[in-house]
Amino acid sequence: MLGNMSSTSSPYRIIAVCTGNICRSPMAELILAEAFTAAGLADAVIVDSAGTTAYEAGRPIDPRAARKLTAHNLLSDRHIAREWRPEWYSERHLILALDVDHYGWLRASAPDHETRARIRMLRSFDPALESKDPLDQGIEDPWYGDHNDFETVWEQVQAAVPGIVQFVRAAIADDARLKLQDSQQVRSIS
Repeated sequence: MLGNMSSTSSPYRIIAVCTGNICRSPMAELILAEAFTAAGLADAVIVDSAGTTAYEAGRPIDPRAARKLTAHNLLSDRHIAREWRPEWYSERHLILALDVDHYGWLRASAPDHETRARIRMLRSFDPALESKDPLDQGIEDPWYGDHNDFETVWEQVQAAVPGIVQFVRAAIADDARLKLQDSQQVRSIS
């Protein structure tokens, strides 16, 4: 359920979170945005990304991540790294951690139980890993690696994409049903 964060005109908001917001989370952001466009949900879903630190804030995406995305016709030239802001806890419906340290950091900083429930490991949506512990669902930082490490990130994110799209589609449908029921109840009282 989307809760009181949404209204008829507000989209479902997702944020992908890694350490510096130059490799994993912007790759996830752009891959997911493309997936929602392909699913016909581009107007209903907004995806963005951030880092748990300000180490890379203001910098562009890592060139190796950009090359990987460009090879799949996803443009990343507008990406500027940014640090997580606490108000995003209340402004995002789904918060996707890319690795276990991000997951732990986000959950420890979350203001309440409802917010913690919106924090998920991105790979928890991968059918091969959904029943695993968050410790087994991480995406390792490719920054210290080579092209193969960015390929691995691509594949790991892609494996979770169908599950995320399905989850969000169901959440949007549930919210629409609840709004319809609420409006019918208001009309029946009038």
